[in-house]
Amino acid sequence: MNPLPRHSAFDDAQGLLFGTLMCAFGLVILTSAGLVTGQTAGLAVLISYVTGWGFAPVFFVVNLPFYVLAFARMGARFTLKTFLAVALLSGFAALLPQFVGFAHLSPGVAALLFGCVTGAGLLAIFRHGASLGGVGIVALYAQERLGVQAGWVQLGFDALLFAAALLVLEPRLVLYSLIGAVVVNAILGINHRRDRYIGT
Repeated sequence: MNPLPRHSAFDDAQGLLFGTLMCAFGLVILTSAGLVTGQTAGLAVLISYVTGWGFAPVFFVVNLPFYVLAFARMGARFTLKTFLAVALLSGFAALLPQFVGFAHLSPGVAALLFGCVTGAGLLAIFRHGASLGGVGIVALYAQERLGVQAGWVQLGFDALLFAAALLVLEPRLVLYSLIGAVVVNAILGINHRRDRYIGT
């Protein structure tokens, strides 16, 4: 059986644009409700809440050390795509709040919408050979080398971040945030599987 060809450059471009735009929209929903998420995005959100610094530059800088692991373990192609995905998300996250806002947003609904939109975005990014850096790089490495689903690996990392979030946010908001993270990681755990997705 002949291996399937790689995605074309156009395929990757549209996949990364779609994925990062959806994730940025998810972050607008998340932060509008005062919630947090996991991974390096969640760390950047927490830092922005505490310091008042913008999410976009914090997220970009927090990811820088992880590119060393990405290059060493996943190769130059993955590292370049991940760098582009992080840069795109940072840009979209800085721009979208100027065009999108919510007059009323229930934290519970925000958590569910964030989970669905971000899960779809991350799925597109992962399937086009990239990640959003940080824990995503570690999770994809674990999936590729150890056979552990990326979504479940990220859920473990998220638990530590939510414990820290309790020092910053009301417990009620952390609970809603956890619901959103579970939705994201369940979408990835169920759908990002080699035995179901046969494209490269």
